[in-house]
Amino acid sequence: MKIWLLAAAFMAVFLPPLSSQEIITAERYLEMVSEHYGTVRDYEANIVIRSGNSEMYGKISHLSPSFLRIDFTTPAEQVIVFNGEQLTVYLPQYRAVLNQAISRSRRPASGASLASSQGLSLLRRNYVPSFLTGPEPIPLDSNSREMVVKLRLTRRSISEGFREIQLCIDPETRLIRRIEGRTIAEGLVQFDFSGIRTNQGIPEQRFIYDSPASANLYNNFIFRDAD
Repeated sequence: MKIWLLAAAFMAVFLPPLSSQEIITAERYLEMVSEHYGTVRDYEANIVIRSGNSEMYGKISHLSPSFLRIDFTTPAEQVIVFNGEQLTVYLPQYRAVLNQAISRSRRPASGASLASSQGLSLLRRNYVPSFLTGPEPIPLDSNSREMVVKLRLTRRSISEGFREIQLCIDPETRLIRRIEGRTIAEGLVQFDFSGIRTNQGIPEQRFIYDSPASANLYNNFIFRDAD
């Protein structure tokens, strides 16, 4: 009897009451991830983009709030740069540089740009989150030892480009490991981030792109104006 009383006293002192424990909902978990990205001024990572039978490999750099650059190794020498005002795409196979001025209202929500504080704010506003299976980490893939928390995001409006988005989040770092987006046409686009390094002091100069002198320039390739 004394042993049971001592055990009960120990639990009463060292274990918090159940009522004080926060229940982590999917919405709260996404908010926590967004809050963590709010502390990330910049990051670098390896990125793999898969769409259908196509695979692209490269290195991504992000500087808050909206600077983004991807230097591809596959396709070799291809570059995507956004400096907050202009999107530039270099396509070496066509010797073409595509430039587009982007206003705040027309900034595209690509998978790469969603892995940021601003991108996550957009997701929280435009999508409804739920856990894929629950708040506990599960394998990234069926045969993987890497464990992640998976969130399913369903669009609130039909105007969103992705019908559904799945986020795979590292439970230790609360950094996004993978983004899967299902388009309106039921196409699947997957962005994998690995080797993520945060707050490295990336300068703005990295997002200045000097196009090859032999390349042809095409301006406003998405739309004509930036309004």
